[in-house]
Amino acid sequence: MQPFTTLTSTPAPLKVINVDTDMIIPKQYLKTIKRTGLGTALFSEMRYKEDGSENPDFVLNQPAYRKSEILVAGDNFGCGSSREHAPWALLDFGIRCVISTSFADIFYNNCFKNGILPIVVSPEDLEKLFDDAERGSNATLTVDLEKQEIKGPDGGTVTFDIDPFRKHCLMNGLDDIGLTMEKAPKIAAFEDKLKQRAWA
Repeated sequence: MQPFTTLTSTPAPLKVINVDTDMIIPKQYLKTIKRTGLGTALFSEMRYKEDGSENPDFVLNQPAYRKSEILVAGDNFGCGSSREHAPWALLDFGIRCVISTSFADIFYNNCFKNGILPIVVSPEDLEKLFDDAERGSNATLTVDLEKQEIKGPDGGTVTFDIDPFRKHCLMNGLDDIGLTMEKAPKIAAFEDKLKQRAWA
């Protein structure tokens, strides 16, 4: 998993509340167990017209936001079913950070497992960040995970809270497998002790 330390990007504003996982990645794309290739299907029902062409009104199709790595979203982001394909699709598109006032619990947990930083801010701070995001390529946000700060284009700063263990995992690029591998020496020592007991 790619470590997350600091991230600077033009933020994409998605002023929609209750964005559920079916909106993030519709069910017809859930047949695969691969984590790659899902970026093209991200928000597909909003991104594409019925004929398959791009919807120019959707934020991620607009020139300023095509390469956004930060998504500023409405309340209760990631609600609905527990599909892990949702963070996979976000990450495959290039989104490394989602900022909202609230997230569904399962989606929130899945983000951390896949290297995405979900940030919870107050409604007042979210409005400020929406204002910054709506300025398009003229504005960037910098997310500093170590300092737990979001710096705006005009020098303003929004602070956020994060669980210390999750922060450690993100900053060091540790998913569940990585955490296990960190303990490899202790596991090996324990197995050696078991072998010695067996032969005693």
